[in-house]
Amino acid sequence: MLDPTIAERLRRTDDGLIAAVVREHGTGEVLMLAWMDDEALRRTLTTGHATYWSRSRNEYWVKGETSGHRQYVRAATLDCDGDALLLTVEQVGPACHTGTHSCFSNELPVVQGVRA
Repeated sequence: MLDPTIAERLRRTDDGLIAAVVREHGTGEVLMLAWMDDEALRRTLTTGHATYWSRSRNEYWVKGETSGHRQYVRAATLDCDGDALLLTVEQVGPACHTGTHSCFSNELPVVQGVRA
């Protein structure tokens, strides 16, 4: 069971999930976005291995368990609204299932805003 003092601070989606933004320790590069429920967060905080809830497979998965591309958690931070987590991890191998270091490698064109 997740520590009640942590659980009461979480604002989950209707299906009981919270977004987990994952960044790389040392560089701060954003690697991926995943989903956690209370049990996935408990496992992550107690083992130091990033554990997520797979919405497509309806099961828990430990990052790198089959690929070897592990995430060793160095810090976990809850945002001010309690609806998102920021995990800082030591990434071994690529973070993305496509084989890229980061899942955020598809840059979109943006018109630069002008400061008033």
